[in-house]
Amino acid sequence: MRARYGVPLAITAIGAAGIAYAAGFEARSFRLRRVTVPVLPKGMRPLRVLQVSDIHMVSGQRKKRAWLQSLAGLRPDFVVNTGDNLSDPEGVPELLDALGPLMEFPGVYVFGSNDYYGPTLRNPARYLFERAQGRHGHNGNAPVAAPVQNPWEELRDAFDDAGWAGLGNTRGRLKIDGLDLAFTGLDDPHIKRDRYEEVAGGPDESADLSVAVVHAPYLRALDAFTTDGYPLILAGHTHGGQLCIPFYGALVTNCDLDTDRVKGLSTHTADARTSYLHVSAGCGTSRYTPVRFACPPEATLLTLVERP
Repeated sequence: MRARYGVPLAITAIGAAGIAYAAGFEARSFRLRRVTVPVLPKGMRPLRVLQVSDIHMVSGQRKKRAWLQSLAGLRPDFVVNTGDNLSDPEGVPELLDALGPLMEFPGVYVFGSNDYYGPTLRNPARYLFERAQGRHGHNGNAPVAAPVQNPWEELRDAFDDAGWAGLGNTRGRLKIDGLDLAFTGLDDPHIKRDRYEEVAGGPDESADLSVAVVHAPYLRALDAFTTDGYPLILAGHTHGGQLCIPFYGALVTNCDLDTDRVKGLSTHTADARTSYLHVSAGCGTSRYTPVRFACPPEATLLTLVERP
């Protein structure tokens, strides 16, 4: 009898311990990733860029709020917010409290699907099935099962009032210490809100640096930005795979990007041109899947330096 039930009980205990670790510890074990990207013209001073992404704020997340507030101590030159700020329609006040110190710095932002729509309960295993079938998340459509729309206009107005430039299918500029920085952004490709034809034409040659920004790193967006000659693309959305296998990595990206580039700095090549790509693993999760495993929540401090 002991042998008959011993193995199943042990497996159950290990699984329960893993879930407790993933939800109780790792999902709140916030980290700062630091990377250096050689994209600046000769003679230009280094720039410190803080990228925050996929916050998925839920009311009551005090530790996340305090950690985000503490990032202002890094004193970045500017902030890039790559979307999915919300996972709770009531979360806007706490999100703005968390980002308040960062909104004192120049910044730009794009929105993701979870900024527009309230979260829905989904079986996490569906992401694996959808990957096997060549589909991804909402498969490019708005989440029809999401009756709740998030108050994204309130979020937009707060960011705009702070001086952050919205980049949903448009271009923006920041002036920092005499430097002229240009940005080109897309609305979220995950729900087919991207309109590249509205921003096509490549970087502004009058700017000291041009950066491309998008929430979900779908290949059509990466190809377009790279073909047009942007030296750096910043994205989020993937959660770094969220539930990863140690020493193996991510199983899914929730888009058509390969899992080798699910997070961190890599490159993307299209039409014989190459851009640097940085994908943030983000610092949150959907309120319905509040777990991370072998993929701690993060923000990234990118130091942009001269090209070789």
